[in-house]
Amino acid sequence: MGLGCWGMSGAYGQVDEAEALRTFDRALELGVTLFDTADSYGGGHNEELVGRALQGRRDRVLLATKFGRTFGGGSRGVDGRPEYVRAACDASLKRLGVETIDLYYQHRVDPSTPIEETIGAMAELKAAGKIRYLGLSEASPENVRRAAAVHPIAALQSEYSLFSRDVEDNDVLATIRELGIALVPYSPLGRGILTGAVRANGNFAPVDPRSRIQRFVGDNFAKNLAVVDRLGALAAEIGVTNTQLALAWLYGQGDDIVPIPGTKRVKYLEENVGAVAVHLTPAQLARIDAIAPKGVAAGTRSNDPITVGKA
Repeated sequence: MGLGCWGMSGAYGQVDEAEALRTFDRALELGVTLFDTADSYGGGHNEELVGRALQGRRDRVLLATKFGRTFGGGSRGVDGRPEYVRAACDASLKRLGVETIDLYYQHRVDPSTPIEETIGAMAELKAAGKIRYLGLSEASPENVRRAAAVHPIAALQSEYSLFSRDVEDNDVLATIRELGIALVPYSPLGRGILTGAVRANGNFAPVDPRSRIQRFVGDNFAKNLAVVDRLGALAAEIGVTNTQLALAWLYGQGDDIVPIPGTKRVKYLEENVGAVAVHLTPAQLARIDAIAPKGVAAGTRSNDPITVGKA
């Protein structure tokens, strides 16, 4: 299990750097070794925070970051041009305070730049010792194949959870398994809804993207919470939390899956890591699938046009 770090930089409310640093410390104590960030998280703040957390213990962590999401004038875009890739990598290395990034993802594929050119630039960064492994995020099967033809791809990051199972139907999962690429699910807890703790849309901070995502609004939210409650009843029967049930279900989908649940608090980190010891039986997995079959979630999984429909 990895640690998703985006929420530590204000993605879901107020920043508490002291608690975030305690969470990093506890993650290392518990054996978490994959830390996931991106240059766009908090406008670079997250990489700086992760860099501070890793001082003196860089060798204990597999450090993953991403490039390619651009923000300017209130708009979001993507950039996969080779010159941008090189500049973004140098900037990330400086913010992180490291000499090498272990796993470097293209955050979103740039439709204006052939992916072969982007991957070629990433391969040059590897040859220069600036990165160790190449990754993609929310890439289509075609783009995964084109990228892998230029250089081996180590990991694909896509949203995957009981409420977001697109990768099972759009040939992404089948393609990466054929090519020997690991799947790193982000939002494995459905942006918190699968924990059972998110009960009211009005509780979100103004900056919280969930206040505008269809799954968390109106009738959709009520329908989704009803599914979560049924999953919660099964979790209680098994003797685990909602969170642990959802993560254990992911582990039950294959040994090549490494989820990165995000948290900024120690208590939630400890609950997440507890899922590693939960081994669901085939019968229990079947019951979960009966409660939450593919497509059960009402509403789209994101309000980001670059993400929705692009996996």
